[in-house]
Amino acid sequence: MKNRMEVALGTLRNDIARWANAGEHAQSAIKELSFFREDGPTEPFSAVYEPCICMVVQGAKRAILGNESYIYNPRQYLIASVDLPTFVQVIEASKEKPLLGLKLTLDLQQVSQLLIDGNFPHHRAQQSGHGMATSELTLPLLSAFQRLVDLLDEEHDIPMLAPIIQKEIIYLLLVGEQGARLRQIAAAGSQSQQVARAIEWLKNNFSQQVRIDDLASQARMSTSSFHNHFRSITAQSPLQYQKHLRLHEARRLMLAESLDAATAAFQVGYESPSQFSREYSRMFGAPPLRDISKLRQSNIADSLTVSNGNP
Repeated sequence: MKNRMEVALGTLRNDIARWANAGEHAQSAIKELSFFREDGPTEPFSAVYEPCICMVVQGAKRAILGNESYIYNPRQYLIASVDLPTFVQVIEASKEKPLLGLKLTLDLQQVSQLLIDGNFPHHRAQQSGHGMATSELTLPLLSAFQRLVDLLDEEHDIPMLAPIIQKEIIYLLLVGEQGARLRQIAAAGSQSQQVARAIEWLKNNFSQQVRIDDLASQARMSTSSFHNHFRSITAQSPLQYQKHLRLHEARRLMLAESLDAATAAFQVGYESPSQFSREYSRMFGAPPLRDISKLRQSNIADSLTVSNGNP
């Protein structure tokens, strides 16, 4: 099995090296599938993981969620079941052996439908509440990803075959180590799904004033229960989560759309530019002007939007 895994990883490594671009996220002809490559280690940087599975076939990455650290490498994949503001760091990469990996965005509605259509065994392992985890990469999962990547050379087959392979990947996740975690989020009526809906609302309305009582009511939970479940899944309070989304989007607006700090602050919901500057500095390590100037000088294209993170 070990030799088969090594051969399979080597094949996928060569394919990703062909499709990935250094220093940026390369979107593929399959809209849910993208590739990434880094030629050296990085400092921790802010990112928003959407529901997805990420694989690294060479090198290693670390995702930091609250006080937890998740390392993924050619032996481990990472799964995020909800949108999660995190910090990410490339910890193993070089020009000779760059970090190479892929990300497949997961459609939770498709996961829910597969739960309805299928008869999945109860997973005995007790899962923690966090919406992120790593697990051992299996040969069936690796083989399914290889077939998905192979479709990029046969683009006329993508509309018919890509959804079938993606459904197979979701099935393998649901019956695997992290199946319980994914089922908690996708199962209709579960508390985790109700919190996931509140997370989706926050993601789409982060510039608005938020009352926790209203979010709890929307999730059909008491305020204390909602707060506890939200923190369990995201490792943050709802207000911390909103602040992270606001600062992340403001950074993108300043870098990608050349807005000044005050305009970006007001656009994402801040009423006080000085408060925005203080919180921005705490999160990104420098005031807005200095941080954006540094990013531009280093030629970093920060594509970490709220709707599409770059883990």
